[in-house]
Amino acid sequence: MNTNNYLKLKIDNKEQFQQKILYYFIAVKNLVFINKNNDEANLVAIANSSKQKENGWQFGFVSYDYKNHIEPQLSSNNLDSIQFAEKHFFSPDLVFEIAKNEVTIHYETSLYCENKVAELFVEIGKVELDAESNQSIKITPRLSKEAYLEKVTALQQHIQLGDIYEINFCQEFYAENIEINPIILYRKLNKKSPTPFSCFLKHNDNYLLCASPERFVKKIGDKIISQPIKGTIKRGGTEAEDEALKEQLKNDPKELSENVMIVDLVRNDLSKIAEKGSVNVDELCEIYTFPQVHQMISTVSAKIENGIRLDDILNATFPMGSMTGAPKVRAMELIEEYETTKRGLYSGTVGYIDVNGDFDFNVVIRSITYNQKNNYLSYMVGGAITALSDPEKEYEECLLKAKAMVEVLTE
Repeated sequence: MNTNNYLKLKIDNKEQFQQKILYYFIAVKNLVFINKNNDEANLVAIANSSKQKENGWQFGFVSYDYKNHIEPQLSSNNLDSIQFAEKHFFSPDLVFEIAKNEVTIHYETSLYCENKVAELFVEIGKVELDAESNQSIKITPRLSKEAYLEKVTALQQHIQLGDIYEINFCQEFYAENIEINPIILYRKLNKKSPTPFSCFLKHNDNYLLCASPERFVKKIGDKIISQPIKGTIKRGGTEAEDEALKEQLKNDPKELSENVMIVDLVRNDLSKIAEKGSVNVDELCEIYTFPQVHQMISTVSAKIENGIRLDDILNATFPMGSMTGAPKVRAMELIEEYETTKRGLYSGTVGYIDVNGDFDFNVVIRSITYNQKNNYLSYMVGGAITALSDPEKEYEECLLKAKAMVEVLTE
């Protein structure tokens, strides 16, 4: 994309513009929107194009099962009813970049001129959103509670034997023969659970409706950061209860050990592509508050060597340690053995690369996936299993993480 071609426009009502432009993306299928707010990326991408340029904006995703290309001894043979591609990037014709009350529209000279872009902006402002549906969707667990508890206990036996010392174990909830309006459902989810790394993505007949609070990796210049999440607790009903729950999470030995183990794994991953001695833990086990839960988040940074590209970083760090466990390869082998559903885009990443080669990618969690052709809807939730885990509490944590998704699907 030629970065010399752009148009800046002022908007009076950013929220109203965002709502309208989201709907228009679905209509034309070739626009991309990003919203920059306090240096956090809220990503919305329509990824139907296969075009990709070396020196321009690129948007895309990498599914969890891309791990098999990084570690050839791994495989993915479980049920896959969503069928997202393993990896897809594209170069958009238009990029809408919103910061405060200003919209910058980047465009291709060969496809658009300034007048045409301005006309398109006016058309977006005329779009009226459809009324929200009150459809209630019946959700079915892929695993019974009893089966989940048995699998967690079996995984703890692997920990006792020394095969692993932590593993992220996930389960699927699904609905069949269901028709939804993905953009309306995404808006409901985003309203219910606004998060810094949420995204809406369409690729062919597959949709991702993501309310992720977690960053995978971000690059600015020669600095790269990763922010793994490990440690979750519910919000309180009162301010006093809320503060007490935060303190409980902050001092929970199990949650602290989970987070520290994954921080060590991330440090090791980043060291593969970092300048010697540059890996640093900027934050350790800090508590962040979101509408549904409190989370324990750490920040690890490094200075990367010259010539390091996104593919090099993926090969060193993907899949993210917070969604695998440690040691990473053995944990992924056991994930394949004990989980019943192919993760697909869940536990993968969605993000963008800008014209300077900087990028920002999320962790796909707290997400609904939908195959429109098969009328199949799914979401997965999970958590870190350690020697200290209580299987009953792990199951309750899964339900807590699914709370916002359940509410928008059943209300």
